[in-house]
Amino acid sequence: MQRGASRGEPATFVVVRHGRTEATEAGLWTGGTQPGPGLSSGGRIDAARAADLVARVGGDRWGDLPRVSEILASPTVRTQETAAALGRRLGLHVQIEPDLREADLGAWDGLTGEQIEALAPGSVREWHATGTLAAPEGESPADVAARVDALLARLVPGREGRAVALVAHTIVVRSVVASALALPASSISRVRIPPGGVVVVRRWADGVGELVASGVVPA
Repeated sequence: MQRGASRGEPATFVVVRHGRTEATEAGLWTGGTQPGPGLSSGGRIDAARAADLVARVGGDRWGDLPRVSEILASPTVRTQETAAALGRRLGLHVQIEPDLREADLGAWDGLTGEQIEALAPGSVREWHATGTLAAPEGESPADVAARVDALLARLVPGREGRAVALVAHTIVVRSVVASALALPASSISRVRIPPGGVVVVRRWADGVGELVASGVVPA
């Protein structure tokens, strides 16, 4: 999509979901309030493959985009380990960005979907279907989406014409897509982002977004 010249250049965000963890593999809901867990052996493979793909942005993948010149990551161990793989591959320092943290899952943190349903029947479906149900003592997907949209608005100034890698979590990455497409909260959970998956968006200073690619899994 071509924007008018008066709009100026966009910032490009290459967004990576962290690689697998043992919690991911066990089907546990893991929020952003605790530092762990770290990547599993499979997750380290996910991270290395994602790093290789991110290094190709602006080259043989999405060649019309700028090369990634900055890496920001959520503070958790799994995102820092994933971001470190990008940093080694690109020769860049990783900066911590607290607003990339995963949703606060409150009383649901560390539980499976089945365990959550046993505690509060129908809550998992409502969480996904509405986007506005908050975990007990935690956040809703809509809460995360508002935080992420504000973060993107803050990051654009000074980064026009540049590409920044953001290493984050499922709901955060979904929220980036929702922001780019102006999707309602009820659509956030419809965006599929596998571990190590990559999303590419562009955002202009006036808040208009564009989805370039979503859920790309490195080969």
